[in-house]
Amino acid sequence: MLETPDLPPIERRKPGLIGKLRANFLTGLIVIAPISLTLYLIWTVIGLVDGFVLPLVPGPWRPEHYIGINLRGVGVIIFLIFTVLVGWIAKGLIGRSLIGWAEGLVEQMPVVRSIYNGLKQIAETVFAQQETSFEKACLIEYPRKGIYAIGFISTVTKGEVNRIAGTNEPLLSVFVPTTPNPTSGFLLFLPKSEVTELKMTIEDAAKMVISAGLVHPVEKLPQEVPLMPTPDQTARESWR
Repeated sequence: MLETPDLPPIERRKPGLIGKLRANFLTGLIVIAPISLTLYLIWTVIGLVDGFVLPLVPGPWRPEHYIGINLRGVGVIIFLIFTVLVGWIAKGLIGRSLIGWAEGLVEQMPVVRSIYNGLKQIAETVFAQQETSFEKACLIEYPRKGIYAIGFISTVTKGEVNRIAGTNEPLLSVFVPTTPNPTSGFLLFLPKSEVTELKMTIEDAAKMVISAGLVHPVEKLPQEVPLMPTPDQTARESWR
């Protein structure tokens, strides 16, 4: 047999100054980019709310009339206070009467009635405190067998859809989001046996969808419980 000579170990070259600077720059970019984008989005949303609310405020009540500058965020505060007051009034007898009268007026308008009822149902579903948007993240075979997609279980299907489907097991309403915009997607009604619930949280599943699979949660596997030693093993260990 031929003996192969021992090869010297491959020495890795240490990164130079340019390499270290590049690595530090990429690390700093990973830290700064999410924070900067988050602050930019918050700043932009505040500006949009101010641009919508402040023109509705009378001139003498605007903050720049007293401060001399247009202070960003005042419109958001005014909007929050106004929303709280409207909610407080709506819970009272007079507020419910006014809302009922306004809704009765809207019901007489054919086009406006459809738009209002649709928006009202969406708002009640999204902002209701006693209900949650989604229950769990799940995995389904979509759009065909052998291809898997992440979905969100919203509720157990009821009413006409469940009756017409006529399956022997309950149907689940599953929302399948699209990438990178998870607010759009498809509503599917699947038998419970074809839906696999995931242990990951809804937030982790949403991150995975938005990032197109680049960000995925670390799976926490159950730790193995050490087996208890048998009496024979204990006796041998003590004898040693």
